[in-house]
Amino acid sequence: MSEENPKCPECGTTNNYFDGSLNVCMDCYHEWTEEEASSAAEKSICKDSNGVELEDGDAVTVIKDLKVKGSSMVIKRGTKVKSIKLTEDPELVDCKIGGSGIVLKTCFLKK
Repeated sequence: MSEENPKCPECGTTNNYFDGSLNVCMDCYHEWTEEEASSAAEKSICKDSNGVELEDGDAVTVIKDLKVKGSSMVIKRGTKVKSIKLTEDPELVDCKIGGSGIVLKTCFLKK
């Protein structure tokens, strides 16, 4: 058999086995079905407010005035943000605005 083991949705390793009904990871002991793995892969794609896929280094525009928690700073609608970085959470991106590192929700961004 030349079939490779699928990656674990929890830890990402291929150190797992199929026990007849579930895949079992030997590193983190997570158990999953093939359907769960494919739906997890779909969820991990980072998309903007219009459903366009985002990638590391993309330039985006803020679509709504946003108050920054813990600061009096407001990010105005139409602010262009260059070189975003994707996070493990597909709904969040890291970026720099005005020299400050900020995490923004993708639902407030458009490519």
